[in-house]
Amino acid sequence: MRIAVNTRLLLAGKLEGIGWFTFETLKRITRLNPDCEFFFLFDRPYSDEFIFSENITPVVLPPQARHPMLWYGWFEYSVPRALKKTGAELFLSTDGFLSLSTNIPSIAVIHDINFMHMPEFHPWITRAYYRHYFPLFAGKAERIATVSEYSKNDISRTFEISPDKIDVVYNGAGKVYRPLSEDEKARVKDELSSGSDYFVYVGSFHKRKNISSLLEAYDLFRSESARDIKLVLVGEKMYDYPQMNSTLGNMIYREDVIFTGRMELPGLQRTYGAALALVYIPLFEGFGIPVLEAMYCDIPVIASNRTSLPEVAGNAALLVDPENTASVAAGMHRVASDPEFRNMLIERSAARRNMFSWDRTATLLWESVLKVANRQ
Repeated sequence: MRIAVNTRLLLAGKLEGIGWFTFETLKRITRLNPDCEFFFLFDRPYSDEFIFSENITPVVLPPQARHPMLWYGWFEYSVPRALKKTGAELFLSTDGFLSLSTNIPSIAVIHDINFMHMPEFHPWITRAYYRHYFPLFAGKAERIATVSEYSKNDISRTFEISPDKIDVVYNGAGKVYRPLSEDEKARVKDELSSGSDYFVYVGSFHKRKNISSLLEAYDLFRSESARDIKLVLVGEKMYDYPQMNSTLGNMIYREDVIFTGRMELPGLQRTYGAALALVYIPLFEGFGIPVLEAMYCDIPVIASNRTSLPEVAGNAALLVDPENTASVAAGMHRVASDPEFRNMLIERSAARRNMFSWDRTATLLWESVLKVANRQ
């Protein structure tokens, strides 16, 4: 079988959530299926680290698709030509974008459709593109894969797609995420937070991620607590976010907020592992990989009670109202002041995390591929 794959989000040193999903699943799928031929479609020069096996042929297609107008050109002109030239029998797109200009059976991995419910969190041209084309992509796809039951139900209901057409392929976490020894924790805290305990957030700085409310909750927590606990934010800004800057400027304890910028492994794993807890309170999430990464590092999780997060976290996280800063601050206080509760969350996480792995994700995604291939 000849399979073409949209790999434009495999960017060396810049893998985000969908990029990691693409990396981890394709690494396994290509190696486990040597009888299949894979064509990886990149929109710019690629890194050899993404050519996982000998049955992969990389193809670079112009233009670099990082803007709605260029998305259209890449998917509606460059991709169809490549599909025809390679003789591909199936097109797999791990970021949900499809080509409407080809009749080749396609599988779309649609991680979530937050743009349908919270369009104000995206620049107007981006949300216009998403809201117009994703219903068309969902309708065209032979099958859809998504990363939670929440997203499956949301896609089915919003786009009026039969749930029988949608497969749930939960995310995983890399094996590099592991607990730290007490000595390792002390060294990380000495380097990162002048020896202080800290809460950590990992992800992009995006309105949907609710960073402004996190900062307000942290300021409230510090105002009511005598403990010198820092807040470490790992990530980079995505789109303009003036509210975050305004909130930060008005904080009493803004000097205790540490911005690390983007982190690569193993630094990210060490930052998780030395944290007092992860605080992750987005307003909308298709899965929430940082929750799982934190569980693998044996640190407690304070998570939003919205969308997919209760499904992923189960009883292994303290769920809070992301729009109620007092609720979030109270969660921080409980985790910081109650070691028995903290240990209980860690013990529950050790069981919960075993439900999710990239091996399982890859297996389930390949099953979706075979459902389409066996119909041809």
